[in-house]
Amino acid sequence: MICLKRNSLLSLVASLSLFTVSFEAFSGQFEPSQSDFGGVGLMQMPTGRSAKDGSFSFGLTFNQDYEHYHASIQLFDRLETTLRYTLLPNRRYSSSVSFGGDNKYTDKGIDVKFKLLDESYWLPETSIGFRDLGGTGLFDGEYIAATKRFGSVDITAGIAWGYMGNSANLSGDEHLSDNECGRVSSYGGKGGQLDVERGFTGCVSAFGGLEYKPSGLPIRLKLEYDANDYKGDFAPLEKAPQSNINLGVIYELSDWGNIRANFERGNTWTLGFTLNTNFNDVHQVWFNDPHPIYAPSDSVKSWKQTQEELTRFSGYRNVSLYDDEGDISVAGTPSKYRNIDVGRERLAATLLNRDETPSSITITERVKGMPVTSINVNGDKLKQVVNQEQVGLRFGDAYKEMSSFTKPTDSSLVGKSYERFTYGLSPALSQSIGSAEDFYLFSLGIAGNAAYMLTNTTEISGSVHLNVFNNYDKFNHTIAPGDSTQLKRVRTLVRQYLSNKPLRMNNLQLTQFGKLGDDVFVQAYAGYLESMFAGVGGEVLFRPLNSNWALGVDANYVKQRDPSSQFGLFSSPTIFDERDKRTYKTQLGTLTGHVSVYYRPEWAWFEDIELKVSAGKYLAEDKGVTVDASRQFESGVKVGAFATKTNLSAEEFGEGSFNKGFYISVPLDVLTTYPSTNRTVVSWVPLTRDGGQMLNRSYHLYGMTGSRYKRSEYIY
Repeated sequence: MICLKRNSLLSLVASLSLFTVSFEAFSGQFEPSQSDFGGVGLMQMPTGRSAKDGSFSFGLTFNQDYEHYHASIQLFDRLETTLRYTLLPNRRYSSSVSFGGDNKYTDKGIDVKFKLLDESYWLPETSIGFRDLGGTGLFDGEYIAATKRFGSVDITAGIAWGYMGNSANLSGDEHLSDNECGRVSSYGGKGGQLDVERGFTGCVSAFGGLEYKPSGLPIRLKLEYDANDYKGDFAPLEKAPQSNINLGVIYELSDWGNIRANFERGNTWTLGFTLNTNFNDVHQVWFNDPHPIYAPSDSVKSWKQTQEELTRFSGYRNVSLYDDEGDISVAGTPSKYRNIDVGRERLAATLLNRDETPSSITITERVKGMPVTSINVNGDKLKQVVNQEQVGLRFGDAYKEMSSFTKPTDSSLVGKSYERFTYGLSPALSQSIGSAEDFYLFSLGIAGNAAYMLTNTTEISGSVHLNVFNNYDKFNHTIAPGDSTQLKRVRTLVRQYLSNKPLRMNNLQLTQFGKLGDDVFVQAYAGYLESMFAGVGGEVLFRPLNSNWALGVDANYVKQRDPSSQFGLFSSPTIFDERDKRTYKTQLGTLTGHVSVYYRPEWAWFEDIELKVSAGKYLAEDKGVTVDASRQFESGVKVGAFATKTNLSAEEFGEGSFNKGFYISVPLDVLTTYPSTNRTVVSWVPLTRDGGQMLNRSYHLYGMTGSRYKRSEYIY
């Protein structure tokens, strides 16, 4: 089961919106197209091609035997990754009717492709790839493919192992090991692991094909020699294959998508569509307040008027203004522009227009009352920048960063605005894809949140969720038959938390923020910390200014909340589920926390990468390590993956063997017509299990202090 969580309903349309906001007229360029399985390819077979860096596609292909839902992204120029869900109409999800019912068998797969050679005058573009890594390996195989373009024709030749090469036209006895030429078909543990011993074994076959794009026409034609004979397929095919030649046509609707029809195996029609975008090119036109033009006022403006203009043009809120004989200081919270220098330049330009050029302007960014970064702008240089007195002079040339913070004297305070109470309402959607009871489960509701700053650094905050409609009552079991019941049920009671009450309190906590010196940030919190746990905890983060690394520690003592009560906690170490007819363990109290290292490599060949490694104790009292890696593209869209391995065995953990998932973080200002620092996150977790689960804390100091690293987008 894949779980997707979103902060608001905007996340529901985020993916589809990305396919349209960045494109203008249809270009008709010869860009690589997707295969039936997702990822650049012909139909059943891959090619040596890779898409442009940042390309993202989502698609569906289906025939009478298979339904493939796939998403593919070119993470780097030389690395393509694909996530796929496959439904088998002719097989049931489980042999247990009470567990899977009549639902179709569902398989998850991950593919990766590495580009080895770029195309040149003499050499083809060449790649090596791995299909269906880990999991049950229904379609697992490896290949090396080379593709060369001749005018409007792309010609591909390659060698495949495993599922793609099951015809064994080069080597292998296909009668061995269920028609797989002796290749190991079983998988380790409970699935979800990399079974490297299977790699480049079994049947070996040659494959090839071509793709032709007629000039000026929105179609592509494909011809393919399929190296699979389908004798070892897990799905019972309705028709035995009659040919290895596949034919296909793609009709391009525009740059954002296409539809396709293939005639495969000599007797099977396969239909589908693909939506495309590029995360480096996604952009939006904003209806925004114009940038202040340098035009000093003839009359002296009041500080109140200046303060209002600062908030309007720069997006800084909770502003404090100080004037010390021409040296102006401003402290506030950026809330409008993801690029922090955009807000800074607008703020400085507004002050420059007040009456006369200030000697200097000190701008300090505060988050929850904590000074995070500070710059000192030279008034004369700023005037040169706005007047463009030198070619290429930029705002960054007019200021220097300050490593320490000096609070101005209270006597120099000339203006202050502070909103202690904030609140908001938004649609909320929780989803699960690929569960046994239904391929798509969801909970639609309204989320309300509010916060009140008791002091500049002390906050009381809370959130509630009003359930409008959900189908989580379709859950027949919360644990699959045969899975372990020895772990404490820290996450797999999701059915009870989502469906028991129409109105539920997700969070209610008191938080204290602070600093210990210039580079150490701290927070302490207590209350109902998330929808499933209550307790106390704290976090300390050491993050030097302009350093590409940081070190953090969080420690918490938590107890599990009782889903049948708004404020209650479990009081018994076990519960008996009347629906499942099984006894489960609960978490009556545990210490949980992690030591985390954050690192931003400054490698030319791997740009905008962020790595996070956390080691510690998890909610089910297992101990281990979580590795999180992500890349941020030029539009601000961030794509990442994580994996957690603890001291639980695969049998103790259950199906999937260890916790893992993927996520896409989308800036809302690429979907709307107004700049914003807010984001929405779409996350995929293949299976919800109790092992390797962290506490879902409301605040993370690393994200709140993003402006301390020059190349880090300011996202708070």
